[in-house]
Amino acid sequence: MKVSVKVPATTANLGPGFDCLGLALPIYNTVTVEETVLPGTGIEINIIDETNEMDFISIPTDENNIVYKAIELLYNSIGQEPAELKITINTHIPVTRGLGSSASVVVGGLIAANELLGRPADEAALLSIASEIEGHPDNVSPAILGGFVFSSLEDDGSVVYRKLNWPKHWNITVCIPDFELATGIARSVIPSEIPIKDAIFNLKRSAMLIEAVNTEDENLMKLALNDKLHQPYREKLIPGMKEIKESLQHEENVLGVVLSGAGPSLLVISHGNNLDKIKNIVSRCWLDLNVKSDILTLPVEQNGAVIIE
Repeated sequence: MKVSVKVPATTANLGPGFDCLGLALPIYNTVTVEETVLPGTGIEINIIDETNEMDFISIPTDENNIVYKAIELLYNSIGQEPAELKITINTHIPVTRGLGSSASVVVGGLIAANELLGRPADEAALLSIASEIEGHPDNVSPAILGGFVFSSLEDDGSVVYRKLNWPKHWNITVCIPDFELATGIARSVIPSEIPIKDAIFNLKRSAMLIEAVNTEDENLMKLALNDKLHQPYREKLIPGMKEIKESLQHEENVLGVVLSGAGPSLLVISHGNNLDKIKNIVSRCWLDLNVKSDILTLPVEQNGAVIIE
């Protein structure tokens, strides 16, 4: 028996919502998990890279693979050891671009294995296991649930989460540069301690953001998308980010520019029909720095991971 699961890309943080806010986007990875019938075959992990960007040398294809580790946690949670498995990962989500590529394959592997086991884990348990692997729930929650999600990993390992309605007329333009930024590097530049005034600033902006989304208040959203916890520190790692933000700051219909996850991809949140102008501004800023990019305006993916086979 085998199970295939299609999982959307995700974008996390949205400015002030560091490690707790995320959106699902319609770019997908697919994970297939199959219990092999021949004893002694061990673990087989195959990766089909549709992005043509992956460094296969650095990706484990044994028990150290992140997908297998997630599956192993699921089996162990019900007192079992994983069977001999064949895992196939088909990737369309760009890696190390801040679009939740690792979260998507973790979620895909978990849901596929859970199906093979007869669904012993409910949604909350899957979120908890996925968050343990990823270290935070901001990407895995929308990958499982779809849509716009608030989530919090609690001290006992459980995840508190709610799915909220994203305004349909607010556009998400995803700007993906042709350079990578490893999450570990992006996290290393954030100080271990921050001034209390910056913490208060982000508390206010996070509250504003939730209210702005709930009430579709565009003026409030323009204020809400500011951040002092991570973006000021990561901006120096991302050529062109400062220039893009400055170029779009007074552009009509633009609500804000934020990092997608740890970056280097950027999100432009806007309304109205001047999307081509927004794309041209971003593209020109990066081309001036000899950076190529893919720029896509995407709807929010309301469906999370789905079993397709």
